[in-house]
Amino acid sequence: MGKNLTSRAEDYSKWYNELVVKADLAENSGVRGCMVIKPYGFAIWEKMQAALDKMFKETGHENAYFPLFIPKSYLSKEASHVEGFAKECAVVTHYRLKNAEDGSGIVVDEDAKLEEELIVRPTSETIIWDTYRKWIQSYRDLPLKLNQWANVVRWEMRTRLFLRTAEFLWQEGHTAHATEQEAIDEAELILKVYADFVEQFMGVPVIKGLKTESERFAGAVETYCIEALMQDGKALQAGTSHFLGQNFAKAFDVKFATKEGKQEHVWATSWGVSTRLMGALIMTHSDDNGLVLPPNLAPIQVVIVPIYKGEEQLEALGSKINPLVAELRSKNISVKFDDRDTHKPGFKFNEYELKGVPVRLALGNRDLENGTIEIARRDTLEKSSVPIDSVVARIEALLPEIQENIYNKAKNHQQEHITKVDSYDEFKKVLEERGGFLSAFWDGTKETEEKIKQETKATIRCIPIDVEQENGKCMVTGKPANHRVLFAKAY
Repeated sequence: MGKNLTSRAEDYSKWYNELVVKADLAENSGVRGCMVIKPYGFAIWEKMQAALDKMFKETGHENAYFPLFIPKSYLSKEASHVEGFAKECAVVTHYRLKNAEDGSGIVVDEDAKLEEELIVRPTSETIIWDTYRKWIQSYRDLPLKLNQWANVVRWEMRTRLFLRTAEFLWQEGHTAHATEQEAIDEAELILKVYADFVEQFMGVPVIKGLKTESERFAGAVETYCIEALMQDGKALQAGTSHFLGQNFAKAFDVKFATKEGKQEHVWATSWGVSTRLMGALIMTHSDDNGLVLPPNLAPIQVVIVPIYKGEEQLEALGSKINPLVAELRSKNISVKFDDRDTHKPGFKFNEYELKGVPVRLALGNRDLENGTIEIARRDTLEKSSVPIDSVVARIEALLPEIQENIYNKAKNHQQEHITKVDSYDEFKKVLEERGGFLSAFWDGTKETEEKIKQETKATIRCIPIDVEQENGKCMVTGKPANHRVLFAKAY
């Protein structure tokens, strides 16, 4: 199985696009801007979903499901929200088709026009808050902490598999609280959940921070985010958590009776991560040989490839491999015994390297005689021979070792590509020659932020929240600034 991948150094974007397709993760569909997620890619997403779902439920959240369609009037109730999404909305105007009278095919039945257009959800705040109005009457109904796993549509003009598609999968949490502080605590809790998931399961280091006013979610008072750095020096927003204040509660008149009997508007949050995380996973760890998957999310953690000639040899190897498979599975390690006779071992080695399987075992007749088995790591491409009787213990120790190594490699790359700059000229030079995160003072104005964006294509990715305050002068205007922010070019 020849990979023939374009190298990252030659063309990073082309390498990414080729890898997604050749590793059997996803492909473009017949619908403009939409993708087909293939079984291997979806298996990774399912593992992400399962881990996050468990974390949400452990922090007191429940799952629900809300409609795909949103009446246009709902979207217009919160002004900044509709302004933020208006250009990305797909609109349903009719509910019936008919055969054209001239026999040319199917056409829209003009007599079947909807009284009110329906928006295919770009996000669900409006439909959910209209529902919450019916559910929330008293302080006893709070907090209300729901999540839904769903698809959304945002009509993107430029699309790329996983990173930006017209339709994508995600989860979106929506919570209602009695006090402002409870809602802020919720938004910060979810930020921690996201950071823990991305670092512990995906092996991707992130920086937690706040978005600037111009980069906030439409309708939010504050947007918290986690930012990751890809191998090409560009940033990727890996997750956001929004403190919505009382904006949506006021727009949809969601009030509750306090313990004192007063009527007050509730306080809200919303938060989400999407299949864009698949893009982050691929771009953070993978190499010119293909995917490199962290064991915590790999659909197949261990693959066993027999090297044999004829049925008799395969049976002899199988008698040793099958008990091994059973023992690994009893320890919750996902394993595949690839005994296909339609492909040679070399093809299989290539295939599983391309697909990023963390550990590969190979067993042939000579290994059987010696009582050994070859073990290969995908992260370092190292091979070694170990006694068959001790291979399960070795794999149990090796999988967390690979997980840690993958994270540390990405963390080192991140740390090496955070550069402090103090002048605008230095900023431009480092941005073009090195990329990565640039830590610089900013005067806090939209005008300066927009000037930098227009002149360099770099945006403020976040105002870091886990750093000490530092006073200085804005690199562009020279005005006083009380903290550094992180700039980068981004996906």
